[in-house]
Amino acid sequence: MTEHVMSARDLRKRYRRGVAVDGVSLDVAPGERVALVGPNGAGKTTTLMMCLGAVRPDAGTVEILGQRTERQRRAVLARVGFAAGYLPLPPHIRVIEYLTMFGRLYGSPDPKGQARAALDRFGIGHLARAIGTEMSSGQRTLVGIVKATMHAPALLILDEPTASLDPDIALRVRTSLLELCQSEGTALLVTSHNMTEVERLADRVVFLMNGRVIVDGALESVAARLGQSNLEDVYLHLSTIPQASRARRAT
Repeated sequence: MTEHVMSARDLRKRYRRGVAVDGVSLDVAPGERVALVGPNGAGKTTTLMMCLGAVRPDAGTVEILGQRTERQRRAVLARVGFAAGYLPLPPHIRVIEYLTMFGRLYGSPDPKGQARAALDRFGIGHLARAIGTEMSSGQRTLVGIVKATMHAPALLILDEPTASLDPDIALRVRTSLLELCQSEGTALLVTSHNMTEVERLADRVVFLMNGRVIVDGALESVAARLGQSNLEDVYLHLSTIPQASRARRAT
């Protein structure tokens, strides 16, 4: 087994409006659950996109399961799941057909059975015959999460997975994700603005500000290290201190 499921080193990305990611390094161990948090514009989604190979970094490298993503992206992504609330679903294909198609791409011996089991895992088996135009945005988000998890990936990357979900559905998703990670050994890299969700879902938290890692540590130690009572207070504290002071607090 590799020491890290994912290892990103010194990732950098600049757009016309400025620097989005400025030297981010990030490791995710097998089975580890890591939350990437920070304000809008901190560089979270750009970092995820570079890790997935969807955005080419200006500098830096990413290895997933010991393979460089820019060289072996197809082989890497066969072991990775990704979902985000902003990704669309095909509007006129039934959910079960959509998931079965991905089951075949993942090489499942029983793609339709795998699709039904994945829907049941998240309690939405009743949506199997629905098409995209018949579902709410929250239901479409759920189907995207099901698609990302149905092949028990070694690494699951989720960008704001519960942002459009009702609280009871978000709780069900968190519970199902934890069960998947524990039963399959799946590592999780997730972004969220919900600090309560982070506390329930992750065992390690990485704070980004202005494209840089400011704090990276075990969930239970970060708040105490910064003299705060919980992650929400940590977030507010880091958002208000001067940028130069933030840099001194990194890792």
